[in-house]
Amino acid sequence: MNETLMARTASVFQAAFGEPASIIVQAPGRVNLIGEHTDYNDGLVLPCAIDYRTVIAARRRDDGVVRVVAADYDDARDEFRLDGPIERLEAPMWANYVRGVIKDMVGCGLPLQGMDMVIAGDVPQGAGLSSSASLTVAVGRLFATLPGFEDVGPIDIALTAQRAENDFVGTKCGNMDQISSASGVEGHALMIDCRSLEVNPVPIPEGAAIMILHSHVQRGLVDSAYNTRREQCESAARHFGVKALRDVDMALLDERGAELDPVVLRRARHVISENERVAAAATALAAGDLARMGELMAASHASMRDDFEITVPPIDQLVEIVKNEIGAAGGVRMTGGGFGGCVVALVPQDLVERVQAAVARDYRSPDGKQSTIYVCSAAAGAGVVQ
Repeated sequence: MNETLMARTASVFQAAFGEPASIIVQAPGRVNLIGEHTDYNDGLVLPCAIDYRTVIAARRRDDGVVRVVAADYDDARDEFRLDGPIERLEAPMWANYVRGVIKDMVGCGLPLQGMDMVIAGDVPQGAGLSSSASLTVAVGRLFATLPGFEDVGPIDIALTAQRAENDFVGTKCGNMDQISSASGVEGHALMIDCRSLEVNPVPIPEGAAIMILHSHVQRGLVDSAYNTRREQCESAARHFGVKALRDVDMALLDERGAELDPVVLRRARHVISENERVAAAATALAAGDLARMGELMAASHASMRDDFEITVPPIDQLVEIVKNEIGAAGGVRMTGGGFGGCVVALVPQDLVERVQAAVARDYRSPDGKQSTIYVCSAAAGAGVVQ
């Protein structure tokens, strides 16, 4: 846990509201090891929560007022009432993630109270590490400390956070990010079935480091082609008369794929093959087989590049630089929604410095920045700190 981040959040709370916070909660970001754009297709994913997080310091109020301070945005504020209309704002965007979660909980009939809260975090934004899910899950976890929320578990919080992003913010994301943040297990990845919502922890092999390499190619899911990709996947599922692409296998796609628009065919082939790779990856990871993980991660990246068309040249270059250093000893691929963001690598600990040196030497973003590299551990999910 980042003690400096917690102390800063508590200090801003004291300054903003004139008294100490009585509750501090946290929710982590996540990195997806494999399984991209499969979540909203009811498929399989293999992410892990990471030790970068959103922290909220708060104090309950006796009235129905919610006051929010964003410590990372020059202590910008938002204020609204629980018994009035909770409306989407044109700006600031961060406030809509908070409002969306609270509005969903009010709509579910949960016994909310007013709250003073200060939010701060160290999850890199716009990097594909789910800073938004970390924020929405943290808000949900905060209100779940109230009386009357005893039956609200991690999956309930995750689904509330997802609905907030889908219906209030306008990002048609799946449920992987929120489930990862709410349900993380220290030292483990999570094999998540995004249809049944079953979560099975899979141990990360000892001696394996999780490296996240930020390309500094900025991305924005609401305004990007993310929603288009989702529509294409839904179109393919409708063509086959199934609920989601989870229900189509490669044999059926090979047999009838020519009936689809060629672009839609490629999108479907990525999702269907990616589900197969995730199942294989969970087996490989549990067995400590980093070489097999490497093969699967490479195939995943190629599929994202060629069939789903969500990588960009700097991301492909970053993947190649890392791959050249680790060879068959580990794996590397783009992670996140696409169009920029981050690369994830599973790397033996003794190769971390070598990878860092190669990336520092050989990679620059389009505007000349070096990659920012995070060496992470698989972290526990959202919880009460104080």
